[in-house]
Amino acid sequence: MTEVRDTYLFDLILTRRSLRRYRPDPVPRALIERLLTAAIWAPSAHNRQPWRFAVVESPEQKEKLARAMGERLRRDLEADSLSQAVIDADVARSHDRITSAPVLIAVCLTMADMDTYPDARRAQAEYLMAVQSTAMAGENLLLAAHEAGLGACWMCAPLFCPDVVRHTLGLPRDWQPQGLITLGYPVQQREKTRRPLEASVLWR
Repeated sequence: MTEVRDTYLFDLILTRRSLRRYRPDPVPRALIERLLTAAIWAPSAHNRQPWRFAVVESPEQKEKLARAMGERLRRDLEADSLSQAVIDADVARSHDRITSAPVLIAVCLTMADMDTYPDARRAQAEYLMAVQSTAMAGENLLLAAHEAGLGACWMCAPLFCPDVVRHTLGLPRDWQPQGLITLGYPVQQREKTRRPLEASVLWR
């Protein structure tokens, strides 16, 4: 039987956590560019590289984005008939996560270079290929951040208000926001577990 040994990469994968609280220290531009370089070397469908990234460092821009996303979140939760206390707490939590991070990276995709099809079935499959490609780029970025001693967390909130994110950040019309990565030097540690491997795997 082939011996399976732990490696630095394997340990990196197992120790990465989603961290949401950071020191106020700025993240050097060269380090952010290094993380983005790791991101763009992810695999992608047809090698079309559909990922796009908007880096937000300005406190004013972060505040503007947090307020705009918070307004949409509030309207959505009000439509769900939740209590005002629950709504206020959810909006405040979202605002804090966005504004307290030294760096935000809006992870987007574009279909500009992907294949086009006349039927909905294949068009949807092509879109999902772009989503998968962009998600892999995001994972590369998260692992590179962990390796560099940074904390990071992927927020899925832009999926619920892509138009708000696009408008607030002034993104090109074909950029479709998929996630928002908060980034900085962490002031917290977290431990997480996983279900047993056999709960997620079928051998055939």
